[in-house]
Amino acid sequence: MLKLFVSAQNFLAAPLRSERGATAVEYGLLVALIAAVIITIVIVVGHQVSNAFNSVTSNLPGGKAACATCAAVP
Repeated sequence: MLKLFVSAQNFLAAPLRSERGATAVEYGLLVALIAAVIITIVIVVGHQVSNAFNSVTSNLPGGKAACATCAAVP
């Protein structure tokens, strides 16, 4: 009787064991994809923000010369 119970338990639990690894891999790939998208967005938006600040700086009275002297002073 115990042998029958153990074989039935193994038969019913086999699909759960075989898909756990695949599910973990799928979640890992999903996390990697989301991270890649976030990094891409941050790089693109970062360049746009940098360009916007450079545009504002160059349009201010004194422009980049004033900003360069401010950066040189400790």
